Amino acid sequence: MTSDAPIAGITAEIAANGVEFFIKGTPRCPQSGLSAITVASLAQIGIPFKGVNVPANEEIRMGVKAFWDWPTIPYLYVKGEFDGGCDIVREMCRSDGLQELLKNKEMPPHDQKYHGSRG
Repeated sequence: MTSDAPIAGITAEIAANGVEFFIKGTPRCPQSGLSAITVASLAQIGIPFKGVNVPANEEIRMGVKAFWDWPTIPYLYVKGEFDGGCDIVREMCRSDGLQELLKNKEMPPHDQKYHGSRG
């Protein structure tokens, strides 16, 4: 495996899903406070997403350090673009900003499919 393989895997993962959420743990069992807050924020407004358990996948765990210039997990991507961590996502959910973002990217929440988590 080359040093570029983790980044290529993360890039492919993000491209394959409309709303991608990289967290510690799973959406049903977050393993950090920031991940739990973000999952709750998304669930409260009904935003379906695919969850990726970063600590459970060595390639992704190592790749995130090189891929993101962001200090903490979680990371939320919508249509391949980084949209923030816990505080940003929580505020976007409170202000309807995330719903507006999905609408602008032609991804209304009801068209999304919850994929569960990937370990």
